[in-house]
Amino acid sequence: MGSYGIAENLSSLVVIFNSTPEIIALNITNGPGPCDDATDEYSGFYNVAQFITGLIIYPIVCILGIIGNTLTLIVLSHKDMATSTNVYLSALAVSDTIKLINDFFYFIMVVLQDQNLDKDMRLISNFYPYAHYIFNMSVCVTAWLTVSVAVERYISICIITRAKEMCTISKARIVSTVVFLTMIILTIPSALRYEAIHQVDTYKNITCYTVLPSALGNNSDFMDPYTWVQNSLRSIIPLIVLIFLNARIINELRKQRVKGKKLSSRNRITLMLIAIIIFFTVCIMPDAFMSLFFGFGYVDESNLVKGIREITDSLLAINSAFNFVLYCSMSKIFRTTFSKIFLTRCLAPKPSQDRLLNNGTCIEKEAKSVNRKDSSSGSGNNNKETFV
Repeated sequence: MGSYGIAENLSSLVVIFNSTPEIIALNITNGPGPCDDATDEYSGFYNVAQFITGLIIYPIVCILGIIGNTLTLIVLSHKDMATSTNVYLSALAVSDTIKLINDFFYFIMVVLQDQNLDKDMRLISNFYPYAHYIFNMSVCVTAWLTVSVAVERYISICIITRAKEMCTISKARIVSTVVFLTMIILTIPSALRYEAIHQVDTYKNITCYTVLPSALGNNSDFMDPYTWVQNSLRSIIPLIVLIFLNARIINELRKQRVKGKKLSSRNRITLMLIAIIIFFTVCIMPDAFMSLFFGFGYVDESNLVKGIREITDSLLAINSAFNFVLYCSMSKIFRTTFSKIFLTRCLAPKPSQDRLLNNGTCIEKEAKSVNRKDSSSGSGNNNKETFV
């Protein structure tokens, strides 16, 4: 989606799969007017990629992801989950939800543009610049919040003496807010890169709405260096930092590992967060390579680049939707808190699960012990290894 491919008309399935070479050749011979889609040898690849991602992958991933992130926010806002790590993960859920809502609108736009109605194309063309901005902003925020989680884990594991001072709830809130505000401001040129244009096709004697680079988008003196800066902030630098920090954290955990002994609560939490970071790294790596070699435009790119963008952007959508699954599968405290909030009956305590009954409420002993407020600090301290 590269930021949304909604400016281009999606050919119907009949055209994609049943067009004859003679018809395609005729279109090329006549030459496209301003209201025609550009065609080349990769047009079919792009149309199929957009159909699969825009009409199949996005609606499924977005609906499930929005529900999962909403449940995550409810669980992480519970008093038993008050840690600095969970502040970052809550902010990450907000950023991911913004992106998934934006992606879901992409699905709606693809459905509308397939109708090829003038009013629909006008709506799509006017909406595109904002969608392009929201996409880039949310991806940048998600990347740097993931880096923030990695930095906190690095401090907690590798610089233990500074953890109590640096990993607090108040500082996590400040960092999350700074990340949001910084990326909101730095990605503003993305909203100004394209504009909706009402064009007249004298060849066909029709008018149409389309999206083209604006005056700012055509200003290579500004846009070229800005593209490199945003590409670096969006995926390249976060990817490098995450690989480095993950390697250091995993190496330190290996040194601390005692053969035959169970992992500590802190290290179990760290392993789960490493899984989140690795999954994000895998999903953003194709986008980083695309950004490094092809820039991050969409409507002004070739059909080959746009088709590949559809695939790489779908990986980013999957990443935004998948964290809830990781939390549920890898964190017992998250599952316990989820049960306390959403299940009508508390599960009976079992000795093997190290549970206790407190005033009729089933809770994790670990969750209770690590969630005591620091009486000397109103902001709380993240020496509580709740995690999630």
